[in-house]
Amino acid sequence: MRQLVSLVLFLAILPNSFGQSKNSALPISHLTGDFYVYKTFHDYNGTLISANAMYLVTNKGVVLFDAPWDETQFQPLLDSIKAKHNKEVIMCFATHSHDDRAGGISFYKQKGIKTYTGKLTDEILKKENKPRAEYIVPNDTLFTVGQYKFEVFYPGKGHAPDNIVAWFAKEKILYGGCFIKSASAKDLGYLGDSDVKQWEKSIKKVKSKCKAPQYIITGHEDWTDTQSLDHTLKLVQEYNNEKASGKLNKK
Repeated sequence: MRQLVSLVLFLAILPNSFGQSKNSALPISHLTGDFYVYKTFHDYNGTLISANAMYLVTNKGVVLFDAPWDETQFQPLLDSIKAKHNKEVIMCFATHSHDDRAGGISFYKQKGIKTYTGKLTDEILKKENKPRAEYIVPNDTLFTVGQYKFEVFYPGKGHAPDNIVAWFAKEKILYGGCFIKSASAKDLGYLGDSDVKQWEKSIKKVKSKCKAPQYIITGHEDWTDTQSLDHTLKLVQEYNNEKASGKLNKK
C-alpha cells in the first residue's frame, strides 16, 4: 500500500516537474498593456547568461524585438505567442549584429516573418557572411503597426557600432537591447565591438530624445529598474575616465 501511494505521488509530481523545467527555458513577463518581455539563456564560455527581448501584440499581429539567444527557443517562442495570444508573429527587428540579437534572422525569415535590421547591421552581417534581414532600416524610421506607433533609430556607436533602439513615445517604453546595461550591472561587459568613447555621446542623444521613459528594457540581467540608462552612462563615464588616467592599462 505504501508503495502504491508513493507511486501515485510520483506520477502526480512528474508532469508538474517537466512543466517547470520546460517553462523555465522561456519565461515571459507582462510589461504593460500589449507589451511582453521574454528571457532566454545561453552558455557563454561555461556560464549560463540570460538575454532579454520584447514583443508587442497588435491587432495586425505580433512584433518581435530581437530573437531568442538560445536557438532551441526560436520555434517555442512562436508557439508560446500563438497559444497565449492566438496571433502570429509578423515582424522581427534585430537591434545589432551579435548572435543574441540577430541569430534568429534566417529562421524567422524562412517562416515568412518580415525581418528588419539597421543599415550598419546589414553591412556587418554581409561582411561576416551571416544571414541578412529581408528589410533594411536605412534611417531613423517611424513604424505604424496596427494601433501602435514606434520609432526605430540609431543613437550612435556604443555596445556595438550598429546598435539601434526602439522608442514608444506614447507608452513611454524604451527598448534598448544591449545598448543599455542593467541597473544591477557591475561593468560594461563584453567590449569587443564597443566604442566606449562614443557611447557616452550616444546615451545622451537617447536621453534627449526619449523623455521620462516609464519602462526601459535592457539586453541582459534585470530590466525592471528604470535607472538603467543613467547607470549605463555612469559606467561609461567611469570607464572613459579610468582610460584617460591610464588606470585601465595598469589593471
